Amino acid sequence: MKETAIVHIKKGEARSLKAGGMWIYDNEIARIEGEFENGDMVKVLDFDGYVLGSGFINTRSKLTVRMMSRKKDAVIDENFIEMRVRNAWEYRKATVDTSSCRLIFGEADFLPGIVIDKFSDILVVESLAFGIDRWKPVILEKLKKVLLEDAISIRGVYERSDAKVRLQEGMERYKGFIGEPFDTRVEIVENGVRYLVDVKDGQKTGFFLDQKYNRLAIQKLCKGKRVLDCFTHTGSFALNAAVSGASEVLGVDASELGITQARQNAELNGVSGTTSFLCADVFELLPSLEHNGEKFDVVILDPPAFTKSRNSVKNAVKGYREINMRGLKLVKDGGFLATCSCSHFMTPELFTRTIREAAGSVHKRLRQVEYRTQAADHPILWSGDESSYYLKFYIFQVCEEK
Repeated sequence: MKETAIVHIKKGEARSLKAGGMWIYDNEIARIEGEFENGDMVKVLDFDGYVLGSGFINTRSKLTVRMMSRKKDAVIDENFIEMRVRNAWEYRKATVDTSSCRLIFGEADFLPGIVIDKFSDILVVESLAFGIDRWKPVILEKLKKVLLEDAISIRGVYERSDAKVRLQEGMERYKGFIGEPFDTRVEIVENGVRYLVDVKDGQKTGFFLDQKYNRLAIQKLCKGKRVLDCFTHTGSFALNAAVSGASEVLGVDASELGITQARQNAELNGVSGTTSFLCADVFELLPSLEHNGEKFDVVILDPPAFTKSRNSVKNAVKGYREINMRGLKLVKDGGFLATCSCSHFMTPELFTRTIREAAGSVHKRLRQVEYRTQAADHPILWSGDESSYYLKFYIFQVCEEK
């Protein structure tokens, strides 16, 4: 058995790691002692020899080491993986409805680089790091074991490891069944709303579970109201409005596939009579609605991330400002705006300032109803930046200046 290689950190580097983070970049490493293959576990030492923990290494990536444990004597084996998986499941049981939820959230569950979602009795896995990919079969095996202890049997597993970031890890993008094939359209129930989730061709892992309780939060605002849901995807916010008794709901999205699925979901919930969906560019539609004098009691803005890098933040700010200005103009006096950003690089402070500027530009006064982030099955690890809360969600009452 070969000895574990040792990664030595440069003096004064790895500040994020020492503050509780889980990543070490290539420019923070002084040298590596010993033989290793990419994906192997390594021990990490500070410049003075102090043990910082253990993680897996991949020299093909600028993010060279992802930490698995901060203990100096940790043994990363199947028992260790089961402990991590069991802790993640116990946390979900204590905090969220687990009928459909995110079971593993990478760094926030101390299993860096892997995401696993549960849709009823189906698991969807996304593996984004070379080292954790080696442990993927063990993680899935232990997860099934732990779930079965609570009488939850998993019918099938689908892999959605098709993100471009895998290329930076020296891995191919992959999408397909792990084990026996099954019908990839899975019915789930969330907040009393039924959805058909397409785990094969839906966005990300098939459905955006992080908005679960934000969707629930708009239900109380929509009874008897006229509602506009922008970037509706497969109808999630629109359907929450409809089942809560909205008089009329319009959902808009640029994806024909998403709109088709939204209409199917409306039929599934028996709300096709009050709910309609339109395939259109939201940025083009909103000025048209405004020109036609349309007004809504509730407007919901749930756009995709307008920026995925620091370099494009300025353009993203313009996009968020524009969409919020347009949305605000369509809200009746005293009505409500729900608006959010799912971009990691759009910080809470920047998003808040952008909304404030948008409201000032269209002479609207905002009364904050509530501020929310992602659901608790997407936990926020305060000691590190890797899982910081990317989702920002505001509900405002909108009043004209008088």
